[in-house]
Amino acid sequence: MLRRLYDWTLSLAARKTAEVWLAIIAFIESSVFLVPADVLFLPMGLARPERVYRYAFIATAASVLGGIAGWFLGYYAFDALALPILQFYHKVEAFERLRAEWGDSVLLLLITSGLAHLPPIKVVTILSGAVKVDLWVFVLAAIAARGARFYALAWALRRWGEPIRHFIENHLGRVAGALAALIIALYVAVKLLG
Repeated sequence: MLRRLYDWTLSLAARKTAEVWLAIIAFIESSVFLVPADVLFLPMGLARPERVYRYAFIATAASVLGGIAGWFLGYYAFDALALPILQFYHKVEAFERLRAEWGDSVLLLLITSGLAHLPPIKVVTILSGAVKVDLWVFVLAAIAARGARFYALAWALRRWGEPIRHFIENHLGRVAGALAALIIALYVAVKLLG
């Protein structure tokens, strides 16, 4: 099922409505959807490199708006809506672990999630609302993290084109995961030393 969903998302890049689909997927990825917007963003950027920064803006704006929706789910409708979403994706245990371990430092998770999907962005946006992170601080962190991700991908696509697509598809998770681990390790070190 996941492969079919991935292939369907990838097929949207060839449509005239690709920008609309990019916005929709970036929006719902941040609160309920499983497939990251990158799946659509990459082929769109390769097909129309002159528009790649426009696509980065669309993906960033829609992702932040979707994150705000996730925040509202966690803040106002956790039991009624957010919990069933987490149950559907089998993320309740991960959510509870993150709440227990990182509740007071959820913004760091938002940054690592926004950059590397570690942990999944939908879990962190809901968690941010559930632990009552200030909405404006949340929005600024989401803009920074998601913007950095999409604009970095746009820059890489403009710089290296098709060869970077294979690298991104094969290694982005590992590179982003290593970056997220480094950020978390630095945070933990500062917290332990402070």
